Amino acid sequence: VQLVESGGGLVQAGGSLRLSCAASGSGFSANAMAWYRQAPGKQRDMVATITTGGRTTYADSVKGRFTISRDNAKNTVYLQMNSMKPEDTDVYYCNAENFVSIYWGQGTQVTVSS
Repeated sequence: VQLVESGGGLVQAGGSLRLSCAASGSGFSANAMAWYRQAPGKQRDMVATITTGGRTTYADSVKGRFTISRDNAKNTVYLQMNSMKPEDTDVYYCNAENFVSIYWGQGTQVTVSS
């Protein structure tokens, strides 16, 4: 599975962005998907996850502002980010996991200006 993120960029505080992660290869629907983020020199933190059945979880810092979703027909997972804050500035990574493998995208930069 190869993962390619898109949709990052610069946004003002209070604004919105939607990230997309397109997966190539077979078996997308069998993978749990997630978004992580990482600042330079810091650990990579979970932002949101979605199971194969569509169950979602969120980091406390983004609850009520971010929404993860998936479209299995398009092999794509999304992260809708609203009411963005400067502390949301990070590189965002797409993640896919199944029982035997973990995959990562190359990351997309998100910058929120105050």
